[in-house]
Amino acid sequence: MRETPATRRIFIDQTHLRGHVTGIERVAMDLVASPALRSHSVREVTSSGLISLVAWQQVGLPALGLAHRSALIVFPGFPPAPLSLALGSRCLAYIHDLFLLTRPRELNWKSRLYMAPSFALAVRFGRRFFVNSCTTGKALRTRCRRDALVALLRPPVRDVFGLSDLSGPAEYRDGEPVRLLAIGTIEPRKDYGAAIAIAAALNAGGIRTELHIVGRTGWGEHAFLAEPPPFLTLHGYLDEAALRTLAGRCHLLISTSRAEGLGLPLLEVQHGGLPVVAPAGEVFDEVLGESGLFITPGEPAAAAATLATALRSGRTREMASRARPNVARWNALARADSGRFQAFLAQGIDAYRDDPAGVVAPS
Repeated sequence: MRETPATRRIFIDQTHLRGHVTGIERVAMDLVASPALRSHSVREVTSSGLISLVAWQQVGLPALGLAHRSALIVFPGFPPAPLSLALGSRCLAYIHDLFLLTRPRELNWKSRLYMAPSFALAVRFGRRFFVNSCTTGKALRTRCRRDALVALLRPPVRDVFGLSDLSGPAEYRDGEPVRLLAIGTIEPRKDYGAAIAIAAALNAGGIRTELHIVGRTGWGEHAFLAEPPPFLTLHGYLDEAALRTLAGRCHLLISTSRAEGLGLPLLEVQHGGLPVVAPAGEVFDEVLGESGLFITPGEPAAAAATLATALRSGRTREMASRARPNVARWNALARADSGRFQAFLAQGIDAYRDDPAGVVAPS
């Protein structure tokens, strides 16, 4: 028996989209712009401030679901509030990672008090989940109900920084400074202290190194903000043109994040052919494949030695040649996921029974 009609009314929670646009916000915006939604009646629900956000998320969106008995309510950023879970299979939650559950000590107070409790309930009682990677899906499967749908909806990676016409990364010449680029909000999960330690180890080993961090200051205590080392430049938020200029001067993008559901900037910079260095781990291997260089950020001397060898041996040039093909590989997977999601919106869960390739099954 089919679960839904071919054309749906869809309400999308966009109440959290205010101010700086981060990776999660970009995914939320791209989901609305997806071809999968164009044949449906879509309303983006926005907010005018904090009180409006809370009111819509806690009461307004569930009320819309009750008033429109066949409508879907999509939560691409913040987790659904408890009342929305009463909508059952009409409540669709997009899961970027399980950070709210797995690393509570690294959350700011707002996330601990407001988002984490709703997220825990959603994971436990939710019926329909869409995830940004196989890694996120497998982690979610260990916590959600066995009969819940966990389906891949990997986001397409756009050239948000305008890097596609770059000839590639800056050419490294022995004796000149190596410029490392890191992108992301300054918060505990990103572990920029490890990136600084790696840059310090490279400098101590005779390879002059600069570390450039692009991202607004978020939460947590970070000693380097008060006394940045001389090789560190904190750029804060940069617009597209400024980031493009900086990326064109850098040799590598480095990530030392402790936990990611995807790590969108790693793919975004590959539009410019920039080599990417990332922690050894399942999600980074899934995202980067053979195009990445993998390190252990907690071992700065060993990580620095790996980078030094890659630079001197020419391996970074090989990584650069694989960057754009890797983005194309990822976007092909994203297109397949979008097609399955489009079929789901028209047919309901039967679409995934007919095409189970995008389903993360219980172990």
